[in-house]
Amino acid sequence: MDYSIISAPDQRTRSSWGAKHFGPVPRFKPERWEFRIFGATAMHDITSFSLDQFQNLPKSQVSADLHCVSKWTWPGNVWSGVKASTLLDLVPPATDVTHIMVWAEYGYSANLRLSDVLYGDAIFATHNHGERLSLPHGFPLRLVVPHLYGYKGPKWVRGIEYMTSDRRGFWEERGYHNIGEVQYEQRYSYDEGPDQGPPL
Repeated sequence: MDYSIISAPDQRTRSSWGAKHFGPVPRFKPERWEFRIFGATAMHDITSFSLDQFQNLPKSQVSADLHCVSKWTWPGNVWSGVKASTLLDLVPPATDVTHIMVWAEYGYSANLRLSDVLYGDAIFATHNHGERLSLPHGFPLRLVVPHLYGYKGPKWVRGIEYMTSDRRGFWEERGYHNIGEVQYEQRYSYDEGPDQGPPL
């Protein structure tokens, strides 16, 4: 699928992106930064990457618009970083994993179906248009899932938890749609079908 032109109904185009987030911008301390993959891993262990180790992982580039649930779209982005599928290949989930929780600074979280990150162009981005992300935009790492609204892609990401059942993340517990697909306008929890998320 060409995520750069994904159908995005009822969205307004913007020529720049805002820096929306809940809470303050965290201080970046490179010597303490760590990315962890844990939960229901195939090897039943925890894998950690230091900043240097993460930066040395295979790099990818994804062309994709950024869609905000508040109905604006910033088109024509080029994201660089480590594809989610690369991380899942390096640290495989157990066979019964169905979802992941992406954890970020201050305990922020977003839940996703495993298929959203395993088969698509989801990328843990470090750069946009060749420029390093700014701190307000998620430096050193933010998740971009092109076919989902932006709240499903946390800034200041610190790890992935593999899960064998679904569990709501931060905004999903506060009234936002559990899946958040842009083309279906899945914005709020009251639009969820019976099999689209755990009870609130």
